[in-house]
Amino acid sequence: MKQIPMLDLKLEYEYMKKEIDSAIQRCLEHQQWILGPEVKELENKIAEYIGVKHCIGVSSGTDALVLSLRALAIKLKGKEYFDNTDEIITTPFTFTATGDAILRAGATPVFVDMDPSTFNIAPEKIRKYLKRGDTAASSVVGMIPVHLYGQACHMSEIMRIAEENNIFVLEDVAQAFGGMWKNRKLGSIGNTGAFSFFPSKNLGGFGDGGMVSTDDDEIADLVRMLLKHGGRDKYNVDHIGYNARLDTLQAAILSAKFKFSEEFNRRRRDVAKQYHNGLKNVNGITLPMPESFYETNHVYHQYTVRVLNGKRDELQKYLKSKGISTMVYYPIPLQGMKVFEGRCITYDKLKESEKAAQEVLSLPIEPLMEDGSVEHVVKTIQEFFLR
Repeated sequence: MKQIPMLDLKLEYEYMKKEIDSAIQRCLEHQQWILGPEVKELENKIAEYIGVKHCIGVSSGTDALVLSLRALAIKLKGKEYFDNTDEIITTPFTFTATGDAILRAGATPVFVDMDPSTFNIAPEKIRKYLKRGDTAASSVVGMIPVHLYGQACHMSEIMRIAEENNIFVLEDVAQAFGGMWKNRKLGSIGNTGAFSFFPSKNLGGFGDGGMVSTDDDEIADLVRMLLKHGGRDKYNVDHIGYNARLDTLQAAILSAKFKFSEEFNRRRRDVAKQYHNGLKNVNGITLPMPESFYETNHVYHQYTVRVLNGKRDELQKYLKSKGISTMVYYPIPLQGMKVFEGRCITYDKLKESEKAAQEVLSLPIEPLMEDGSVEHVVKTIQEFFLR
């Protein structure tokens, strides 16, 4: 039976083997394993690519969020951490790291529901929370919009809300490297951006890695201190810091893979287009909003459908029996997790996030996926609903 994985990293390595092996060999020759030259090289490449003054390599996407928030707290409040009375708005329909980073930075996450057509936080619901008529609205210090599955949030409206309310915006770009909003690269629009280079990401390493992007010189300087134990001089530090450096070897691998990122994002869009054309007439599923109807350059980290009428788990089991891997991102919205009990604010009933958690199913979207494999996934889904 033909097996179709969610992602084939071995296949991708073979495709760019020469460049990766050469990058690793250079590291073996110079032996500068901590903050070697490849780290600065990658930072400069990505800063130029997304159009910001500063990119700072860090140890993971989670640390990119935490360090961004810590730097914002120091700059805006003159304190190491936010207070738990400081509120940061984000979506409950995301990976744990987004909400957890807010807690680790000392603040309280406020979960606002998503737009069901995009899976991203709904700007109109952010506005309603901020204008709900009580004094607590003034406790909001910032927002973390998550560009889920590779699709941009409505950044024009989010930035307008931020300006009107004098609050910061930290873009969570973990799933959207290379994505755009109105001809601007994601991670260049908010006060800061946080990227993940986890192996499965659109630009992924051979282990953990992440990056902070910003045009703010002070934030960049603070992040660079925080990732090295909190100071410019490690023997005389200024802040409560971390050992959160991006590894030289990971930077070298990422720099080698970076040249393929635009090509691979185009390939992902091609696979998504094939899925859309093949599945658009299948009753029982709802497809992601087509790119043509949304002002964004979707990079399809995931191609996620909604399976209606309670048949998601049944379809997933059927696809598995046919050798097709799928994933559910995410089965539990953040407000339902134990870690956030008594530590978060939920606005309204978050019905859309709860519903999505019961319906979403992500299909394989390997950039090097053959047309025959895409056709097999499409036909298998069609067969399931025709039984």
